[in-house]
Amino acid sequence: MALISLISMTFIPLLIGFILLYGTFKKVPTYESFVEGGKEGIKIAFQIIPFLVGMLVAISIFRASGALEALMNWVRPFMQTIGIPAEIVPLLLIRPISGTAALGMTSDLIANYGPDSFIGRLASVLQGSTDTTFYVLTVYFGAVGIKKMGDALKVGLLADVAGIIAAIVVVVLIFGTK
Repeated sequence: MALISLISMTFIPLLIGFILLYGTFKKVPTYESFVEGGKEGIKIAFQIIPFLVGMLVAISIFRASGALEALMNWVRPFMQTIGIPAEIVPLLLIRPISGTAALGMTSDLIANYGPDSFIGRLASVLQGSTDTTFYVLTVYFGAVGIKKMGDALKVGLLADVAGIIAAIVVVVLIFGTK
């Protein structure tokens, strides 16, 4: 562990130094390029804020309205027949929308069921096997003005489904169901 920490503490400064030296060697104004990139980053951050606020409000309304709980109750019998705990359903639904909300749910599942439980392991693997598809589409596509995102949505959700299936299979194969 100490070796990995030492490598990471030295690698990042060396990489930055190499980039600066290489840019200087190629006669690129490195400092000016850095400042220009910072300006663009600030502009993008301000462009993203309205989309981010909209997404957070939608998530809050979905959870506070009881729609999430109703959906869980509706899906619970099907999930039990295929051997997946219904407690995972909120994570499956929220993960494509918000990474922060999904991380909070994963933390709650681990706190309630334990990190070595089937639910804890499945939640952890799901967290790393799927992406925040709706978040990416609304925030990043919206920030750059992309209006037609139907194909990206289909591919993103298909990738999420593949990640969910793969996570379930991997956890069951490696750790078993209980």
